[in-house]
Amino acid sequence: MTGLRQAIDAAEAALAEAGVGSPRTDAELLAAHAAGVERGRLAFFDAGSDFFERYGGLVAERVNRKPLQHIVGTAAFGPVIVQVGPGVFTPRPETEVLLEWAVAQQMSQDLVIVDLCTGTGALALALSMNWPGARILAVDDSEHALEYATRNLHGSGVELLRADVTETGLLPEFDGRVDLLVANPPYIPDGAVLEPEVAEHDPPHALFGGPDGMTVIDAIVGLAARWLRPGGLCAVEHDDTTSAQTVEAFSRTGVFEDVTSRRDLTGRPRFVTAVRNR
Repeated sequence: MTGLRQAIDAAEAALAEAGVGSPRTDAELLAAHAAGVERGRLAFFDAGSDFFERYGGLVAERVNRKPLQHIVGTAAFGPVIVQVGPGVFTPRPETEVLLEWAVAQQMSQDLVIVDLCTGTGALALALSMNWPGARILAVDDSEHALEYATRNLHGSGVELLRADVTETGLLPEFDGRVDLLVANPPYIPDGAVLEPEVAEHDPPHALFGGPDGMTVIDAIVGLAARWLRPGGLCAVEHDDTTSAQTVEAFSRTGVFEDVTSRRDLTGRPRFVTAVRNR
């Protein structure tokens, strides 16, 4: 155990020097991955020379700012774990607050739920666990994202559709039929400076939302106005600089009430919720 602890301490120091935001956590999670055990079982793991070789390689990848989730191949999101990798946006803990808001709503099981810009399918999958009787549609226009979502949603009952949410007149058969619409769309303003894990590994198509970050959000608000039934609910994540613009996007349609800006666990404005007028 002494050798393992020393290796983790050294990895923590190397990751901190490289600018990784959570060096101790990442060092331990990489050790657990190399050992093939849960993080809490590291104290009972008997590390051999093959472990230290594997671990050193993983730490080197993280020092080069490859995302932890890409190294281990999975990402935790609320109650689910999904496969991630090159070509798909890695779900973030910030979006779990949107998930918590959604599952706190008092709604029947007989629902129609739509998750736009689904990426890995993490949000749709988590919602399906809370509403197993609902019809849930997950939408994305990226072939790479849909490949991951297909694997992650297998057996869940969630329907997967390739479509561009900015397309005019998309899916008119859903007009007035959706009970809950959620979205974590591309919303970063063009030209924003990002950390290497994001800039070099998340697909730009899933990140950037036009000059002010609002291009896809505006389209989603329009879809929500058309698709939601009276009393239906909507939640859309946004950049922490565009909360006011997202509130305005909902308000100017004239068909939403209770338009509310909500914050993530760090206190930053993160998503806006609204209710379709009855």
